[in-house]
Amino acid sequence: MTPSSDSVLPADPMLALASADVQRQAARMAQDAFARVFRLSVGDEEGGRLAGVEELRAVLANWAQAGADEQARALRLALLLAGMDQWGLAWSRAFGLVAIPGLSELIGALRTGLDPRAEARFLAQFEALSAAEQNAIDFKVELRRAIHLALWHSSIVSESGDEALRLAGELGSLLLALVREMPVAGWRLVADALAFIQIRCLADGLAADGVGREATQALFASLARELPAETRDQVMAHATRAVLAWQQASRPQPTVH
Repeated sequence: MTPSSDSVLPADPMLALASADVQRQAARMAQDAFARVFRLSVGDEEGGRLAGVEELRAVLANWAQAGADEQARALRLALLLAGMDQWGLAWSRAFGLVAIPGLSELIGALRTGLDPRAEARFLAQFEALSAAEQNAIDFKVELRRAIHLALWHSSIVSESGDEALRLAGELGSLLLALVREMPVAGWRLVADALAFIQIRCLADGLAADGVGREATQALFASLARELPAETRDQVMAHATRAVLAWQQASRPQPTVH
């Protein structure tokens, strides 16, 4: 499918079970849980890790169980596990990790307590997430944005130029894959990532020089080179408009006397 500026996804059928706010909350909870189990996996002994995993399991399970009915509860759990799984895949690939013990333990613990019917409902909702681009789109946008920006930040704070460029390359690969996986909305998520990177650079002075600047320039150059021409032009134009809108909103407004 060729992207177009007026492409609109069909309505998200999962909104009936999980509102946009719930979907975004699931993405943020998955991010926070992954960050914690990652720290537990690399920084604690087994006893401390297992205790931390159990504490997280209880919090996440309680949130999932707050759904209005069985299907809503199954979807909440599917969102949490899909989100943590995406973080784990991205981090494992970017940093060459063979395993993240705490993540495997947490995902396993959340599924262990399910009876066969609950497991079947969970699997159906989990599979539905990837069945159509519009399914849980608010969750996907929130999740992907956080992963992209975390990888970019990791690249610009790297002490090694080679490591920074490698991480920027991993991020570029993720963004290119997103355009293929989500032919309607994927390019907008890529534009969103590039706009936010530029805004962070302007607002906070990030990647102004050195390794960070080199890695960021390499990311933009690789996307300009690898994206199909029409998609590239749309991505860059959309990102530019977003940055200009932010600059306009950030300017002090004239005082009327």
